[in-house]
Amino acid sequence: MPQASPRDTYLQVAEAVKAQIEADPEMTVLPSAPELMREHKISRGVALRAFGALQKDGVAEPVPGGRFRVVRAGEPVDRRPLEQRFADIITDEYLEAGAAFPSASVLAERFGVSRPTVTKALDKLEAAGVLASEGQGRVRTVRTVPNREERS
Repeated sequence: MPQASPRDTYLQVAEAVKAQIEADPEMTVLPSAPELMREHKISRGVALRAFGALQKDGVAEPVPGGRFRVVRAGEPVDRRPLEQRFADIITDEYLEAGAAFPSASVLAERFGVSRPTVTKALDKLEAAGVLASEGQGRVRTVRTVPNREERS
């Protein structure tokens, strides 16, 4: 097989990531740019071009926080703002006023986004009066239970 030119390196990286996705049906989030850089010994620019190739092929899409999520054929994708999806947790999990809300770490893992992105969405729910917080490091609690019609 002929040696690929350095300009085609990003395509090789994209193919390697596609193989990872196919091998792991549970994979929901792509490796970060630094992880790709370390694993494939490439520059940040090459990693970003690989992400672009994956996006163009419909295999991945960007999510808030600078990461990319895996897109699988036939899989429904919720594109609503994160704070709306978080508000659904209250009604879907039957949380009552005063109940503890999941932590930023738990939400970051569950939704495949960074903790700072989660914190911004939670701050919006606090500003809207849906959640209450005692301050940094404290458990957030449900202040009011939103009904679905109000959020539509």
